[in-house]
Amino acid sequence: MEVGVPREIKNHEYRVGLTPPGARALVEGGHRVMVQSGAGDKIGFPDEQYRAAGAHVVAGPQEAYGCELVIKVKELQTAEFALTRPGQILFCYHHFAPDPRLLQAMLDAQVTCIAYETVTDASGALPLLVPMSQIAGRLAPQVGAWSLQLANGGSGVLLGGVPGVAPGTVVIIGGGMVGVHAARVAIGMGADVTLLDRSAARLARLEEVFGARLKTVISNPQAIAPLVHDADLVIGAVLLPGKLAPRLIRRADLKQMRPGSVIVDVAIDQGGICETSRPTSHSDPLYVDEGVVHYCVPNMPSAVARTATLALTQATLPAALELAGKGLRGALAANPGLRAGLQVHKGRLTHAGLAQDTGRDFIDPLQALA
Repeated sequence: MEVGVPREIKNHEYRVGLTPPGARALVEGGHRVMVQSGAGDKIGFPDEQYRAAGAHVVAGPQEAYGCELVIKVKELQTAEFALTRPGQILFCYHHFAPDPRLLQAMLDAQVTCIAYETVTDASGALPLLVPMSQIAGRLAPQVGAWSLQLANGGSGVLLGGVPGVAPGTVVIIGGGMVGVHAARVAIGMGADVTLLDRSAARLARLEEVFGARLKTVISNPQAIAPLVHDADLVIGAVLLPGKLAPRLIRRADLKQMRPGSVIVDVAIDQGGICETSRPTSHSDPLYVDEGVVHYCVPNMPSAVARTATLALTQATLPAALELAGKGLRGALAANPGLRAGLQVHKGRLTHAGLAQDTGRDFIDPLQALA
């Protein structure tokens, strides 16, 4: 199979869909790999390394998008829509739920979209999302602490405090992978950390891990509001795979927060958990609404793009090898977890949660493939 790896064009997106060792694995599997020149330059994977791995380095995106299987990181940008062709497989993060224009473009293009964010493993976990959730979670307290600085519009609170001055208050909404890693870093900073989740069992496990350093609360609207009102930093860490994030923080809640408090909405990829959240970028990451500083960068892990690429591609490569080796129907028939990642196929929606959120008809993946 011909496999294309285009250079990412989203703002400050320096990750790449395939490392040179990954390219070598595909080449050794009998596949032809086309990597767009400069795709890995920023993170220490120059064209020479891809050539040494047996890949073909191509000048522009047309050659990379001309392949049957395209492996990348982020959802297609507007300029890339016209580069697709019917029948090809796009294997990347898609995040369709909050972007109906992107979804319609992919339906019209008659492409097959397999989304990293909904591929599952035997336990129902999300192995291709986990590494980026871990990184985003660990980054969230760091960017929150930076946003709290007066120069960035923040309230001037140091999360760790100093002797004689209380630490800053961090509220994390969601006890999944993002929330756990955010808690780990925020606690390490010395902050006063409270984490909310709907699962009492999950909170019990987190208390066993973190002990008295972490306060835990069952998540519901009555619990969220007062904690948000008193927080210096709120981290949105809720995920409903393939679906829009629930709106858990209202504009009225922001009006109760101290001016200069910060919201880091890691859930912005799926629309965000705050009524006032809207996507920003690494080049312009912050804005203020109702006196509260918002950090809502959808591709947070690109801030540490080399680490993120290494973590992501070691998770995605086995699936890429399976798709290239068995073809779309063979790979998805044999692997229910990979089949769970199928969201769009030949102009039809094949993910139930996405169909529900967007008000579109759903067709079962196996039926669509047949």
